[in-house]
Amino acid sequence: MPDRTEYSPAPPAAPSPPDAGTSTPDADGSASAYLERRTLRRGSAGPLLLTGLGVAYVVSGDYSGWNFGLAHGGFGGLALAAALMGVMYACMVFSLAELASVLPTAGGGYGFARRALGPWGGFLTGTAILIEYVLAPAAISVFIGDYVESLRLFGLTSSWPVYLACFIVFIGIHLWGVGEALRFSFVVTGVAVAALLVFAVGAFADFDAGRLRDIPVDHGAFGASSWLPFGLLGVWASFPFGMWFFLGVEGVPLAAEETKDPARSLPKAMAAAIGILVVLALATFLAATGAGGADALKDAGNPLVAALSDGDGHPTALGRVVNYAGLAGLVASFFSLIYAGSRQLFALSRAGYLPRFLSLTSRRKAPYLGLLVPGTLGFALAAATGDGARMLNVAVFGATVSYALMSLSHFVLRRREPGLVRPYRTPGGVVTSAVAFLFACAALVATFLVDTAAAMIALGVYAVAAAYFAFYSRHRLVASAPEEEFAALAAAEAELAHG
Repeated sequence: MPDRTEYSPAPPAAPSPPDAGTSTPDADGSASAYLERRTLRRGSAGPLLLTGLGVAYVVSGDYSGWNFGLAHGGFGGLALAAALMGVMYACMVFSLAELASVLPTAGGGYGFARRALGPWGGFLTGTAILIEYVLAPAAISVFIGDYVESLRLFGLTSSWPVYLACFIVFIGIHLWGVGEALRFSFVVTGVAVAALLVFAVGAFADFDAGRLRDIPVDHGAFGASSWLPFGLLGVWASFPFGMWFFLGVEGVPLAAEETKDPARSLPKAMAAAIGILVVLALATFLAATGAGGADALKDAGNPLVAALSDGDGHPTALGRVVNYAGLAGLVASFFSLIYAGSRQLFALSRAGYLPRFLSLTSRRKAPYLGLLVPGTLGFALAAATGDGARMLNVAVFGATVSYALMSLSHFVLRRREPGLVRPYRTPGGVVTSAVAFLFACAALVATFLVDTAAAMIALGVYAVAAAYFAFYSRHRLVASAPEEEFAALAAAEAELAHG
């Protein structure tokens, strides 16, 4: 049982500044005053915008990145990996839909794990999510820069001005307001999705099943064949790349406090988003590989354009259209991931897990420091390293950790609190979340097979964050934060039940 003293407000006789080391959240001892300065705009999003948000998180992964899995597993290995990862995401999304209907707050996965696994579980889950949503936009800004250079736009010969422009312009839109931001994201995502469908039609016209298995077979690999040229281990090594067709969709619950009727809207939007993503993944993967060939695409930086190239390697007219649309896909994911990262940082800061000033909101109810601080960090990483692939692999590591912990949270709450009011219930119950948990653990191990350095970097960041929590912030949690109140209520109910 959690230590209840962590969440009890300090006596009003000795008020202190917000971050002075007590659990009193505001200088005047008023929880309402503290939360008033940390309020998001309610009712800004309905099911349609939320569905668009879920697709926006992911759509850039259809344009590039997934194809590198062909070098690890071939067509058959990547196809199996993508199918298994699709099962994992579907199971996890339906599990999270239930949890989001129970606790519709900006904390998302952190809030769910906080109630199920205690403050350490909440912190570790929230930190993993934050790693994903801070590193992924930085990585995508690098990809946007590469796209702009390859298209010879604006006469640029260096990408760092593109990184800077991305962060300034798109963070500016988020600061303007969440409603405006989500509508912008919806329009750009629509362009990217439409282009994927047009691409699939064009690519299927040149489809050749023989190209799916044209990668030379490694006969020394166990279980190797033309469909699995790198053997059975290649399937496992392809897990992180199979995730690219779905990576980020789990971020929809982070919009809960800005949603109309979240208990109903969130489950609908998450189910619709995963359905759309499955269709896009199937069409894109099959059409691109069948048109361009697995061997030709396995190292391509722009696989869809490569799949539509003519005999001399030059893009066709449709390929040039898809090339520009790929930029829209990258912008959509970059823009939406900035949103997700700011909301996760906002929730962790509001509850005291991170410095509290980071959760302050503007007059337009935007968490301005939650946008500016990660944005500055992301730009610095992009400009200093230019290594988008490595940063994205770090993000994938954080994602798999959070998936395991969030799925475990659903399992634990179903077992521990069967009577908890659940406006939406996950089909299959704990079996569904158990499947998601097992696949998430397998994907976590697979990250070491693909990029050990990235996994170690993520572990290092995790260790520093855990030390901060262990020695400082866990003694200064904010009792009035919604996720903390939810957990404290559970502790009180448990005490009464055993009293």
